[in-house]
Amino acid sequence: MRNWSVDEAKLKKFPRKYARWKLEQQVSYGLDKGEKIDRRTLLKHWQWLRPRLDPKRAELVKFLLWG
Repeated sequence: MRNWSVDEAKLKKFPRKYARWKLEQQVSYGLDKGEKIDRRTLLKHWQWLRPRLDPKRAELVKFLLWG
């Protein structure tokens, strides 16, 4: 995943913010070939992430996580 509008080096100084930002980008815009999302990380940040996602996408991710 490449993002041209965010200074990732600066954002990496804040690990929690960076993890949340990266997770939101991955779920919203897709993954690069061979890239995976860690399920534990997704579950850890789910309460924060869910309202920030498109409602249909949030329902899909919820279905994939909890069946």
